[in-house]
Amino acid sequence: MQVSDSHTFHIPVMGLAYTVDSPIKVARFGINSVISIIEDNLLEKMRSYYYPLIGEAYNPITSKEEDYRAKRITDYLNLVNRIVKNQKEKLKKSDFDTESEISKYFEMLPDGSKLKDAYVQMTIQNDREKKLQLQNWLRGEIKMGSIDVNIMTKLDKNSVDKLGNIVEDGSDAVTALRGYAKSDLSNSSIILSAGMNPRLFAYMEKLTEFDFDITNSFTKKIVIKVSDYRSALIQGKMLAKKGLWVSEFRIESGLNCGGHAFASAGNLLGPILEEFKINKEELISSLFELYNQALKSNGKKEFKEALPIEITVQGGIGTSKEDTFLKQYYGIKRTGWGTPFLLVPEATTVDNHTSDLLVEAKEKDVLLSKKSPLGIPFQYLKGSTAELEKLKRIEKGDPGSPCPEKFLASNTEFTTEPICTASRQYQKKKIEQLKSLNLPKFEYNRQVQEVLDKECLCIGLSNSAITKYGIKPFKKLEAVNICPGPNIAYFSEVLSLRKMIDHIYGRINVLTRGDRPHMFIKELNLNIDFLIDLMNDNKDHSNKKQNKYVQKFYSTVMDGIFYYRELVGQVSVEAFLLKERMIVELEMAENKLKEAYSIYSNNLEII
Repeated sequence: MQVSDSHTFHIPVMGLAYTVDSPIKVARFGINSVISIIEDNLLEKMRSYYYPLIGEAYNPITSKEEDYRAKRITDYLNLVNRIVKNQKEKLKKSDFDTESEISKYFEMLPDGSKLKDAYVQMTIQNDREKKLQLQNWLRGEIKMGSIDVNIMTKLDKNSVDKLGNIVEDGSDAVTALRGYAKSDLSNSSIILSAGMNPRLFAYMEKLTEFDFDITNSFTKKIVIKVSDYRSALIQGKMLAKKGLWVSEFRIESGLNCGGHAFASAGNLLGPILEEFKINKEELISSLFELYNQALKSNGKKEFKEALPIEITVQGGIGTSKEDTFLKQYYGIKRTGWGTPFLLVPEATTVDNHTSDLLVEAKEKDVLLSKKSPLGIPFQYLKGSTAELEKLKRIEKGDPGSPCPEKFLASNTEFTTEPICTASRQYQKKKIEQLKSLNLPKFEYNRQVQEVLDKECLCIGLSNSAITKYGIKPFKKLEAVNICPGPNIAYFSEVLSLRKMIDHIYGRINVLTRGDRPHMFIKELNLNIDFLIDLMNDNKDHSNKKQNKYVQKFYSTVMDGIFYYRELVGQVSVEAFLLKERMIVELEMAENKLKEAYSIYSNNLEII
């Protein structure tokens, strides 16, 4: 198997601030990373920080300017791109000394790659002229990592003018897309997550920035984050019919990930990857046919051969053996390592207090919570300053947060204009309503707790960068929250970039605990726990729709267990650490699931 001359992992988007400037930290070393671009106020604050840092004048883009959101996004991305290009040129000109950045660039590459081998040969070359020739060749092969961006497609609140009229093409997701499209980023990707947004897709169809350009490549690529094959096929076809090619499907574990978690009815990562592996060629051919038809109808150049599609995966990967197995067995092009990089200050932006929490985190400290105002399960690390601040407000009888950003405002239960369920305005109104309903005490307390659980994410997920860099906070709000994946429990020290990459490629092992389950087993148990919670919420079986969902979920997880049992029996011992332990853990998980479902379905009517 040929070893890639570039890195075979990427750093996914994390929160709003945690990877907001990751390209400035890692792109010069050839590492791809992803910036969230939905929070333009954070990007404006980052502009105010970085312009003076590089000796350039900072000119604010105020909310009074037309299309200010898109302009802020475009300028920030151009700024990042300019900084990284300058870093790259400086790196290329540096000497090949022991601790120089150019040496670090090549030393961090995968072992066995052509560039890494050439670098090693250069270091031991005694002939001065040949050494200089190798150095010049190596300098010419240096490539910066991709500066990618993420839009959570459902965060698409309308913008209104002074008269209250909806601004055409002015919604949050559409303006973010426009800001990216107008940027001078090249060899870059936009990652669309959280499902379909027809309005966003329709706007994307109008743009030429996602067309094949004169260099016979995509300057800006489209990547769709998906939870299963069906989602990839549906969204891929929808875009292909509009003359838009998806260059990558980025598969993410539904529950073994950070941020918002999407439990896709018990579909487990292994069987999902197997389906992609089996159907990849069919997926490419079906999308390519629709894509070519759309190009023809729009009077654009057609293609004789199908364009490539990469399949990548992220969520819960923690060892080099897991990483290698995903690539070798499922044909994965690249893997995403997110949560562990929160402990790498050279790669992500995490304030000191939150970093300490991450180092000390155990399994019990990472919760699949109801804290998100979107009503979607949300991974959450206990003990954050945002959680402590929220509890203080509740104790004072003043629940809810100020809501200056309003990106998650979607509730119209009490207002005509959408408001956020984490806001002070909503929580006061909702609790007053619950008091008037004369509910049984237990039910009243349960519903009030659901209201109080909601927490401001717009500011909480932005404030780590604000705190780290000493930037003026949003409306004097300084609390931070963070949403790592469960994988954080097994990483327990702050790491250098080189050390983290050496761990990914199996050159060292930074895990000190011996009880970390394989990523497939961890995800399986997360799904079982999620299903048990669903069953507990519907013990009386009053919700027939929920009953059907539970039955489907149970059946799908059981199929997944069968798949893993077959898989473990087929692969070599080297592919899975502690193979016998996995067999035992599969049996334990199956027994736990069967017992819980047996109790639940004991008197369940056949639907």
